[in-house]
Amino acid sequence: MATIISIVNQKGGVAKTTTAINVSAALGSMGKKVLLVDLDPQGNATTGYGYMGALKKNLEHTTYDVIMGEVRPSQAIIKTEYKNVWLMPSTQSLAEAEIRLLQFENKTLQLKKALLQIKDDYDIIIIDCLPSLGVLALNGLSACDRIIIPMQCEPYSLEGVAELLSTVKRVKKTSNRNLQLMGIVFTMLDKRLTVNREVMRSIKAKFPEDTIFKTEIPRNVKISEAPSHGEPIMYYDPTSKGAEAYALLAKEVLKKCKEAEEML
Repeated sequence: MATIISIVNQKGGVAKTTTAINVSAALGSMGKKVLLVDLDPQGNATTGYGYMGALKKNLEHTTYDVIMGEVRPSQAIIKTEYKNVWLMPSTQSLAEAEIRLLQFENKTLQLKKALLQIKDDYDIIIIDCLPSLGVLALNGLSACDRIIIPMQCEPYSLEGVAELLSTVKRVKKTSNRNLQLMGIVFTMLDKRLTVNREVMRSIKAKFPEDTIFKTEIPRNVKISEAPSHGEPIMYYDPTSKGAEAYALLAKEVLKKCKEAEEML
C-alpha cells in the first residue's frame, strides 16, 4: 500500500513543483513505483514531465475528471518515459473544480476517495498541491499520510508555515486524523546570503530537529533549466549539484516512509 505524500506551501515560488517532480523521479530511479498527482491548475508538474504544447492539449483525461468523479483514477494516469514514474496530469480545467466542488457534500474528500482505489498499485504517491489553502489544497491534505513543506529562507516564510500548520491541525480534526508532517525542506538556498542563514537558523530554532530534512536544495541554474526541457533534473543533468541534492532528499523521504511503516 502506497505512502501518500502531499507537497504543500500556500506561498508560490518556493520550488514546490520542482521538488515534486525531482523527488518522484529520484524515487522511481531507486526502484519504487511512483505516481505523481498534479493538483495544480497551472499544470507545471505535467509540463515538467514533458507534457507540453500539443501533448498537454490532447490529454484525454486529467486530475479534474478524477476529482469530479467523471472517470476512474486509472483512466487518467499515464506512464511517463522515466523509470517507474506514472503521472495524473493537470490542465487549467482544474481551476473549475475549485468552484464546482463547493456544491459537493464531501468537497474536501474527492481526491482521497479516488486514491483509495489505486493506493495498492504504487509504493509512493506524491501530490503536487497548488499554492493555496482553498478546497483543492484541502483535498490534497485530506488525501495524504504525510506532508513535505518546501521553504525558501526569506522573510515571512515562518509566518506562512505557521498558517499552513494551523490548517493541517484543522484537517487532522475533521477529515484526516493520521496526517503528519514528514518534514520541512529548505529550497533555493544560498548560504552566502545573510538573510538565508538567519531565516534558516530561526526556523531550526522553532521546529524539532526530526521535522527538518538534513538535505538542503541549493539555488542551481540547472534545476531552473530542466522544466523547460520537460525533464527531471537527474535526467537533464545528472552530475549537477541540483541532481545530487534531490537524490539525497529522495533517500531521506524513503527512510522516513520506512520508519513510519515500522511504527504501525
